[in-house]
Amino acid sequence: MIPTLPLAPRNRLAALILAALSDAGARRELAALADCGERALAGDWLGADELRHAGALRARARRASGAMATLPLESPGPSLATALDAAATLHDAGLHFEVHELLEPYWARAGGAAKETLQGLIQVAVGYQHLANGNLRGARALLEEGSRRLHGRTLGLDLEPFARAVARALDRLADLGESDVPPFPRARKE
Repeated sequence: MIPTLPLAPRNRLAALILAALSDAGARRELAALADCGERALAGDWLGADELRHAGALRARARRASGAMATLPLESPGPSLATALDAAATLHDAGLHFEVHELLEPYWARAGGAAKETLQGLIQVAVGYQHLANGNLRGARALLEEGSRRLHGRTLGLDLEPFARAVARALDRLADLGESDVPPFPRARKE
């Protein structure tokens, strides 16, 4: 699991990753960022006191670049179904903070059961990011609450198996590896 970065580069990279959903130029920038040296990151992406995060920044950019290569370019403001597919790709690449950033606008516009369900998906994503950052207490709280919100829910997807898998993972949270994170639910491709 890749920890998040300091606030400014974290937010800038997340914005670039989300832009790459619909912008070929952003995808090229991600690919270049994934392969750049520490000098290129100094000053432009990371301050002098943040250079120890260069590896994590490149790793997140590399994961995002690889994930974006599997997705078609979408028009800005995709449908919820398209956003959920992109969220699945990001989640499965270990980019949980970015899942949160992607789904939050949909949550803000939603109401009723859809809002509750999106909140559960966001809580699970943030819970796994807390785990990557070494915050077991925060991870446990968000994963428990998120999985509870997802039980019996749908958003064009059957979320029950995901909710159960997240709940089962709580039993071994301290030893959970990246390969133990359950895959995000996806719509069946016909």
